[in-house]
Amino acid sequence: MGSRQELIGWVNGLLQTNYSKVEQLGTGAAYCQIIDSVYGDVRLERVKFNANQEYEYVENFKILQNAMTKHKMDKPIDPPRLVKCRFQDNFEFLQWMKRFWDAYAPGTDYDAVGRRNGKPGGPVDSTRPMSSASSSSAGAYRTRPAPRVAGRPMAARVAPRPGSQAGANVQQIQELNRQIADARVMVETAEKERDFYFNKLREIEVFIQQAEFEQGSELETLAKHVQNILYSTDEAVDELAAQGEEYEVADPMDKLHVDEEETF
Repeated sequence: MGSRQELIGWVNGLLQTNYSKVEQLGTGAAYCQIIDSVYGDVRLERVKFNANQEYEYVENFKILQNAMTKHKMDKPIDPPRLVKCRFQDNFEFLQWMKRFWDAYAPGTDYDAVGRRNGKPGGPVDSTRPMSSASSSSAGAYRTRPAPRVAGRPMAARVAPRPGSQAGANVQQIQELNRQIADARVMVETAEKERDFYFNKLREIEVFIQQAEFEQGSELETLAKHVQNILYSTDEAVDELAAQGEEYEVADPMDKLHVDEEETF
């Protein structure tokens, strides 16, 4: 499932809404309830389902971010772009949401209207009632059971026909899709951590380069030692080892005396 029509149909079926365009999801309300359909603990009473101003969209995305942080979902989101209600930004985020839901939805009944206390969940500028097709689709999302594997909630799967190889193939494809979704989450988490620590090291490097230390002082020695650590490479260590020299990072620190009461 990847086209805009399929994704909008999935959202309307799951949440019992009447969205007609991907751009309308930029309010953030639907994203909040998609996560609630997985975990059931999003503060939906604070979600503005009738939001029609950008600052209200931002508040909805704050609720979404808090829910994702609570469940250690490391997917980075960009509310300033999503609240502009542009197609491409929301289409990509909705695709990720669908992959996540496929992998982790518990498959139990989800009363979307009841969870939002009867509030209309669709776009504010639309009063079109849900079609019978959408209503029947909603029932499919709310009632189908999902198997559990090793205690881990999984998305609902289509039951294979008896003696049919096609059903086994469908299960294999869904399992592979789940593994791909998990791998993508792991890669995104690793990239986020990499960027975080790189930025911290860069800040230290810039600080040392711009700071002025008294020549020959202990602080200057400390700064040079930190720079040596920052600029050292595996190749440099290997060269020293080949020459029979021992590379000890801690040696310069032995010459320092740092006053415990001194504040940098």
